[in-house]
Amino acid sequence: MADEQIKIELLPEDSAPSTPAEAGQEEHDLTETLKKIKETVSEEDPKPSSQLNLRTILGGDLLTSEMVRSQIWLFVLIVAFSIIYVAFRYQCQQDMLTIDKLEQQLKDAKFRALSSSSQLTEKCRESRVLDILKQNKDSLLHQADQPPYIIEVPE
Repeated sequence: MADEQIKIELLPEDSAPSTPAEAGQEEHDLTETLKKIKETVSEEDPKPSSQLNLRTILGGDLLTSEMVRSQIWLFVLIVAFSIIYVAFRYQCQQDMLTIDKLEQQLKDAKFRALSSSSQLTEKCRESRVLDILKQNKDSLLHQADQPPYIIEVPE
């Protein structure tokens, strides 16, 4: 590719150089420019400087170095673990919210059960049952006047 010649026209076709000397000068300038471009352009990355400073980090010079390229799988692994960590943390927070909601429902259910049990105990109390029996005169149920008998059965 170094042997090939690249032609670049800087002037429009209708404005040709007036003398052959000017044409030779332009061709010489063009050749020098191409040589300078070929010297400065390379396909390889420049070697990173031994000095690591904020400018090289923010400028992205650190990311183009050979060290980063050789460790690309480590970076991919770190990113994958980070994504997994964030996903698990999000799932854990969702589970904690669900647990809090269910605990609140459990407290409400226990309170309702305790309240119902208290009302049932109050309605089944002996004095309350006797008051209801006294209010209903037509009932055949009444309080016993005699103590209960104990019957002993021999075996």
